[in-house]
Amino acid sequence: MGLHEECGVFGIYDAGGSCARSAYYGLYALQHRGQEDCGIATMNNLELSCHKGVGLVGDVFSEKTLAELNGTMAIGHVRYGRGSLRRENAQPLTLSYVKGSLAVAHNGSLINSAELKREYEYRGAVFHTTTDSEVIAYIIAQARLHCDSAQTAVYQATKRLKGACSMVVMSSRKLIAARDPWGFRPLCIGQKGDSTIFASESCALDSVEATFVRDIEPGEIVWVEDGVLYSNRENCSKKTHLCIFEHLYFARPDSIIDGQSVHDARINAGRCLADEHPIDADVVIGVPDSGLIAAKGYSLATGIPYNDGFIKNRYIGRTFITPQQISREEAVKIKLNPLRATIRGKRVVMIDDSIVRGTTVMQIISLLRDVGAKEVHVLSSSPKFIGPCYFGTDIPSRDVLFAYNYSTEEMREIIGADSLGFLSLDCLAKIAPDSKCGFCDACFTENYPVA
Repeated sequence: MGLHEECGVFGIYDAGGSCARSAYYGLYALQHRGQEDCGIATMNNLELSCHKGVGLVGDVFSEKTLAELNGTMAIGHVRYGRGSLRRENAQPLTLSYVKGSLAVAHNGSLINSAELKREYEYRGAVFHTTTDSEVIAYIIAQARLHCDSAQTAVYQATKRLKGACSMVVMSSRKLIAARDPWGFRPLCIGQKGDSTIFASESCALDSVEATFVRDIEPGEIVWVEDGVLYSNRENCSKKTHLCIFEHLYFARPDSIIDGQSVHDARINAGRCLADEHPIDADVVIGVPDSGLIAAKGYSLATGIPYNDGFIKNRYIGRTFITPQQISREEAVKIKLNPLRATIRGKRVVMIDDSIVRGTTVMQIISLLRDVGAKEVHVLSSSPKFIGPCYFGTDIPSRDVLFAYNYSTEEMREIIGADSLGFLSLDCLAKIAPDSKCGFCDACFTENYPVA
């Protein structure tokens, strides 16, 4: 599979001109969505500036670089990419053309990116990155040559895009946000005084003391012009399919996505596991970070005490999207250290957010055995992964998916657990009762919303 991304985007329109610092704080709040590279672009009196690089937000930006990014508009981006640590792939992507300047920051993955790229290459386009976002920028720029406004160009461009695409776009005079008609990736609107903000998650609004206004609807395009917010809902008619993995893994627990608290969804997942997989045990622990809240939900439902099972090294990124498998395995050893006082001599229920390849959970069980766990019962707060994802989550091909290749009992034996259980598909449908969106669960069912 090619490059697939799970990223975070942020945009702000602020006539006062303090946009860069707000974007910096917003990206900090979204750092969990991307730890490989980041960037901020600003617009000041039609002049586009951009600074980006490989690394975390705090490493890429300094007081000096922020001071140089003046403007009344800014967009920012943090990125996960699989094995493509090249500065040119960092976003926002910027370009200058006959209609002015354009900057694009995008979250998601297009399934027709290669087809579109090939079409534009035969028209003479030269691509400098391996990201879908550059293709999107070209399509918007081309559309703008034949229509009367930047927001119309974005609307025309979205008609050609298939797959997950939540993006913020900055033209010379307007800040635009758009979400694909299926709503695969989240995007919301906030307000702070006269400033309008767009962000992947509501936690980024909190970081700049903005008030949450609403989620951008799947298929909707919104834009700010001279400080006024406008909306186009002409493409909002399709059934919605927010990625359920936002609630299970990606989003921060303090975010609310399409009306549903992420924290509450994970508590509900833990409660469902308790109903489906009751276990006689001494302690419930979670695998940091995404498994912790589900573990608390399991504890609340069963009465089995919850306790910290691991100390996590906060200075290493998530292992789920480590580009090479060997580095993934090595990362687990330095990322997690089990707490002997919690584990030794205990019958342990360990809850993780997912089991994809099986190698990570096998190593974690080994760590628990090494410090004296009497029993290790493993539960996953997501169902079995049986199909790859084509919309931006790093669920790989079937030949490496643990649950696709083995039965539950075979998996249990391979990882060395005393028991193994997964959240059922029936319970998956119940964990987010307040959500205004439907969900994509294709990695669990192979029922893909887009062909």
